[in-house]
Amino acid sequence: MKHALQDYKSIISPVWCPGCGDYGVLTALERALVALNIPPEDIVSVSGIGCSGRFSHYLNTYSLHGTHGRAVPTALGVKAANPDLTVFAVGGDGDGLGIGGGHIVHAARKNVDITYLLMDNSVYGLTKGQTSPTTPIGERTKTSPYGAYEDALEAIPIFLAYDVTFIARANGTNVKELTEILVKAISHKGMSIVYILSPCRTFPVMDPKELRSILHPLPEDYKPDNKLKAMEFAYSKEPLYTGIFYHIQKPTLDDRLNREIEKATGKNGRKREMSVERILNGFV
Repeated sequence: MKHALQDYKSIISPVWCPGCGDYGVLTALERALVALNIPPEDIVSVSGIGCSGRFSHYLNTYSLHGTHGRAVPTALGVKAANPDLTVFAVGGDGDGLGIGGGHIVHAARKNVDITYLLMDNSVYGLTKGQTSPTTPIGERTKTSPYGAYEDALEAIPIFLAYDVTFIARANGTNVKELTEILVKAISHKGMSIVYILSPCRTFPVMDPKELRSILHPLPEDYKPDNKLKAMEFAYSKEPLYTGIFYHIQKPTLDDRLNREIEKATGKNGRKREMSVERILNGFV
């Protein structure tokens, strides 16, 4: 059955501020799902807190709007419980790189097969404009009236250090490029993070026009299998590169769990056949 764009649209209309970059992200994801023709009933979207936390309400899928910073481990649990599902985690720079930042490294270690959409506007927009983990130093906000005094996190280098197996950066207002990246990210077997620059118009720390002037696609001959080269391009500020920085293949969490089950159930050469039931009964 061929699915149409309307099949992925929720009956709940978005309530983001006019001009918010998140609208472009939602449109790109819907178009990517149409291109991949994934049945809506086979999709789960998990979101945290903040403007991006509303994302799970706006897709016609199974969804969970969870607690602050816990989208990634919740999505991991969903995928581990049912590997046949297509699972998204959705968060912002505060949700994903602040309170939830410590979860990314452990999901990356497991290489769980989920796609994490991390939307960055460099400010806590929903709670009225406080400094976030990616607010540029010197930027004035509600909690830094004399200028932010902490260094901003560099997201792409962090993900590279964690060895996330698919890492990309995109601009939420460039729907065409973002759609193409999301199609590849969702198709990737393993953990994928699409780091999306999504300017806030109400608390405009990230100016859309200025952002567009410095954005540039990665070179055509760029190969995303070299982590050191990816680091070099990730630290560039002008231009600020978009595209797929890193893409490798290695066993997923599901692959690794299946190997453990085979060992436990005696399919590794043991003379005595074992079963999960027999193993569990051993603890009674």
